Amino acid sequence: MTKKNLALEIIERLKKEYPDAGCTLDYDHAWKLLVSVRLAAQCTDARVNVVVEDLYKRYPDVDALAAADANDIEEIVRPCGLGRSKARDISACMKILRDEYSGKVPDDFDALLKLPGVGRKSANLIMGDVFGKPAIVTDTHCIRLVNRMGLVDGIKDPKKVEMALWKMIPPEEGSDFCHRLVYHGRDVCTARTKPLCDKCCLADICRKKGV
Repeated sequence: MTKKNLALEIIERLKKEYPDAGCTLDYDHAWKLLVSVRLAAQCTDARVNVVVEDLYKRYPDVDALAAADANDIEEIVRPCGLGRSKARDISACMKILRDEYSGKVPDDFDALLKLPGVGRKSANLIMGDVFGKPAIVTDTHCIRLVNRMGLVDGIKDPKKVEMALWKMIPPEEGSDFCHRLVYHGRDVCTARTKPLCDKCCLADICRKKGV
């Protein structure tokens, strides 16, 4: 089985296993996802979802958050870790949205990459989830699982993994595929314990590299 055929089979099986998988960060506006994905660096999505509730009560829109003192933002987001740098990036990012984009999040990948604190992973998440455009989000779950499954061979660099996956994942499947990898990585193909291969829907086709 070629890697592309393997990828297509994995996609179909994960669809059946996690039909409703979506982004695990809570948001109802694009700018909120931009904030949350920055806070999620080295922090769980579950904790981020709790912390942002207080943040948005105090600063309910882009203008309010752009006008906020970075130190005040830091006080609220500190439980997510790296509070100072995250608060600084959020403050600077919201100012740019206010001043250059009329409070809107740009739907251009390169424009997103120019925003403070936004890397390829974050930009892809925004492009896929907010704007419905082709996207591949290479987070830690994605990188771990596609290496174990044999879709890539010992590649750990997020951009290199992303580029490799673009060659085998249909563009319209990329975003949902990556969301399903998050669910599968948490429930079955875990990082901190031995993977539950006996419960895995991919057990007979997975290459089980490093397991």
